[in-house]
Amino acid sequence: MSLSSTQSSSTSSRRRRPPEHTQDPSWEHDPQADYNHEPILDRGERLNSADTCSPPTHQSICPTLCTTKCIPTHTCSSHNACDDSWEEIQSKRTIRAENEVEANKVVNNYRFGFRKWKSHVTERPFEDRSEVVKELYSELNVIKPHSGPGHLITCGNVAYVFLFGWWVSLVYFLVSILMLITITGVPYGKLCWKLSCYFLWPFGKSIHEIGNTLRRCCEQAPDCECNIDGVDDNSPVLLPSPTEVPIEELPRRPAHTPFWHRLSTYMWLLLGYPPLVVIHSLACFFSWILVFTIPVSKMNARTMAVILLLPPEDVSVSSCSQRKHQGYETRALLCCYHAVNWYYYKYTVDGINVFAVNLLPLVIVAIVIGYIDRENHYASSDVKFAIATGSIIPLSYYIGMGIASISAQSNFAVGAVVNATFGSITELTFYITALIRGHHAANPCLQEIVKAALTGTLLGCILFIPGICMIIGGLRHSEQRFNSRSTGVSSALLFISVGGVFAPTLFSKAYGNLVCEACTNSTGGNSTSNSSGPFVCHNCHYDLNNGTLFHSHVEPLVYTVSTLLPVAYIIGLIFTLKTHSHIYNIHVEEGQGMNHSGGHMTGHHGAVVHWSRWRSLVILIMATVLTSACADLVTEHIQPILNQPSISQYFIGVTVLAMVPEIPEIVNGIQFALQNNISLSLEVGGCIAVQVCMLQIPILVLFNAFYDVGFVLLFSDLHLWASIFSVIVVNYIFMDGKSDYFQGTALVVVYLILLALYFFAPSPAGC
Repeated sequence: MSLSSTQSSSTSSRRRRPPEHTQDPSWEHDPQADYNHEPILDRGERLNSADTCSPPTHQSICPTLCTTKCIPTHTCSSHNACDDSWEEIQSKRTIRAENEVEANKVVNNYRFGFRKWKSHVTERPFEDRSEVVKELYSELNVIKPHSGPGHLITCGNVAYVFLFGWWVSLVYFLVSILMLITITGVPYGKLCWKLSCYFLWPFGKSIHEIGNTLRRCCEQAPDCECNIDGVDDNSPVLLPSPTEVPIEELPRRPAHTPFWHRLSTYMWLLLGYPPLVVIHSLACFFSWILVFTIPVSKMNARTMAVILLLPPEDVSVSSCSQRKHQGYETRALLCCYHAVNWYYYKYTVDGINVFAVNLLPLVIVAIVIGYIDRENHYASSDVKFAIATGSIIPLSYYIGMGIASISAQSNFAVGAVVNATFGSITELTFYITALIRGHHAANPCLQEIVKAALTGTLLGCILFIPGICMIIGGLRHSEQRFNSRSTGVSSALLFISVGGVFAPTLFSKAYGNLVCEACTNSTGGNSTSNSSGPFVCHNCHYDLNNGTLFHSHVEPLVYTVSTLLPVAYIIGLIFTLKTHSHIYNIHVEEGQGMNHSGGHMTGHHGAVVHWSRWRSLVILIMATVLTSACADLVTEHIQPILNQPSISQYFIGVTVLAMVPEIPEIVNGIQFALQNNISLSLEVGGCIAVQVCMLQIPILVLFNAFYDVGFVLLFSDLHLWASIFSVIVVNYIFMDGKSDYFQGTALVVVYLILLALYFFAPSPAGC
């Protein structure tokens, strides 16, 4: 992938489309911009005047997707030529990123063989974020003007009362009574009473620390606002009035006994504080798990860690209107206006989405109950299987973040090696673990499950991931266009890989011996008593163990194919990244102190990465070890699931075991589609499918050569024809370089039809 040196053209040379053409759906542009979008601002190519094209009208038209100079329409002789030029536009992208690391990450997304990653790997400057994002990361200690009590009565705030408010308030009331009974704890009893009323309905109220600080409050201020300019800490201060008015010096509070020299302090820490810590910890946990109620979690955490450890006389609870008439200098500690914020699905912790963070405890639970409760006293095998399978989701997310971080901070060679080794580590860990366990237990069913999972991953990446991305992107952007030339490279590699993987299967069907069991003739007798007449046979399969067909012909073919597929993968890397990199032609543009020229990025080196290279490597290794442990638990407790008579073992393999590790990739593809970058959405599935055939399967064959676990690269007829049919369908869909929700629906429907075939298919032999 080459990084061409392209300077930003003058904004004065860019013109928008005339208003009379805004209804043209082919040039429709989404004006919305998400704060977490990929830093690709110029979705079209920065064209030269010789190859710029417009739709066949009588005026000069500049599509909003292309921030270039407009050229008269006579430069385009036909509509087909327009489409060709549009493909050239889409084949070249101009990238503007905040820093060097982000630019590397975005360029890697367009490189063949690199896993696509949507989230940022560096910290974005907080002051450059939108107000919505700033609200997500606020510490709930900023007092804001609001229109009145009616503005605070929302569905989320009312839900807070029923979910959290009443029982937190009740506990405070009980602790208040307890502290009042102790006599020495009366100040804390009064404080708990105030907090009991506060937590029942905290919205619009504020908690302040009273003290002799540098902060000043002006009674003439029309509203209570905060300002942190010139203050060393992060605590907000109350602004003075717009017109400076001299005010009298505020009175000092009377002197008190030092906090740690009081008997009431130790009475509070012994009797009152512990139950409140428990109740706030529970409220924090449940509100954090719900994600959208994270403000409630922050409110409880701040109360537990700060407010309850202050002297009771230093804590003041009041509304904003009461705040203006207070006599002491104060510091705002807590002020919450809304318990629910629907934008918290974008919230990240150290670069990791909050949903993945919330699923991380599943890993600990799965390992603890899986390896301690061996006899299934506390949890059944079904429960352990479900928890272990779900725990693979966050581990896959952490592995993806680690790969993207290392690749973005390293050169191309290191990134390619990391993507090739760790890019398939989740799936390979499960496959190898299942094959080893099946070999030790003499259970051939697990080998069939592995083949079903391989085929299911292939089908899901070819049909489901592109289909769902086309549907969601098409619903938002009507019609989306992608680079059919670069997609054609992936399609050609898919043809090669699928043909190579299933070549031994086709060979065995052409030259193998068909062996059937339980054959009966039409009269009801068995095959030994009557050798004439038609027969009805069951459990027919191609027997490769008899004679020398397998060892002399099929097995050498398997090793030959497993050698050629990685070679084809390497040739694809060289073709797309070196000799024909102009197919993608990614331009990295100067932005925010960056200067990129000749493929070497210099200038801005102050990017703060979420994970350093060494930290990413440590996380990758830890996540790989934990993934292997969870995969071992999945294969250990899968047998009761396979014994279910109503579900085919094929179906379990092609759905649950195949698609659960790919959930982070599905999320990335959907985010790219919403951003109107359907090219990357399609590349997400294609990249995984190519890696399954050209890397994962050859590695399994190589592993079986050194440690014989009975893995044979021969698939059932259902796997064979489903995969070939899927490749043909998806190549037909991708021919025109356009996508909409109808084409996506067609792919998803085909995928669901194939799933129905697997659901009703008989269980494989040996299961």
